[in-house]
This record gives sequence, C-alpha cells and structure tokens, in this order.
Amino acid sequence: MSLVLRNAQRAVAVRRAPLRRAVCALRASLGASRFHLALVCAGNGLMRRLNGIYRRCPTPTDVLAFPAHPLRAGELPRPRPGEEEEDNNLGEIFLGVEFIQEQCKESGEELHGVLVV
Repeated sequence: MSLVLRNAQRAVAVRRAPLRRAVCALRASLGASRFHLALVCAGNGLMRRLNGIYRRCPTPTDVLAFPAHPLRAGELPRPRPGEEEEDNNLGEIFLGVEFIQEQCKESGEELHGVLVV
C-alpha cells in the first residue's frame, strides 16, 4: 500500500529515499505492508503544537504517532475481511527531526543513521 512521506520543516536536511526504504522494510517485516501510512518530518514548532494539543505538554519531542484504529500494546494491525482497501490505514507518524538532530549532536551520533534505525 502507499506510504506518504512529507518533509514539513526546513531546519534539517532529510534524506527521503533511505528513510522511505527503511519504513517500507519495517512495514513488511511487521506484516503491515498492506496498510497506508503517512510519515511527516516535522520541526520543533509543529511538534510543540501537536504535543500541546494532544498530550497537554507543549514541548518538542522526537516522535508522535496517531493510529487510525485502536490497538492494544504489542498488537499488530490486520486487514479485516470485507474491508475496503482504503480502510487499511495505519495512521500518521510525526518525526521531530529537528529534536532528533539535537539529540544526535549531544550523543555524537549521525542523524541519518539514527532515522533509518
């Protein structure tokens, strides 16, 4: 299924192709490649706003996930019989790449290596 990858920030240069390959490999290994997924690379401002709205903690963070369907911890999504293909949506994941880059500078790690892990 589709993977929408959007870079909604300008603070950090993001290598989209390796990130796309890593996310596609992860979805395949989890058996979720039949699901749609949106991945947004966000700056600290957007992450701060989202975190404030949904978690009442207006600080930037590394990742926020908004699943399309409720799942229990450790549960993997499965297509439901009779469901239309467009209903197979995992949801949205926001990567705080600016925040992650700051963490990488502190720890001496390379951003693009961390993103694809």
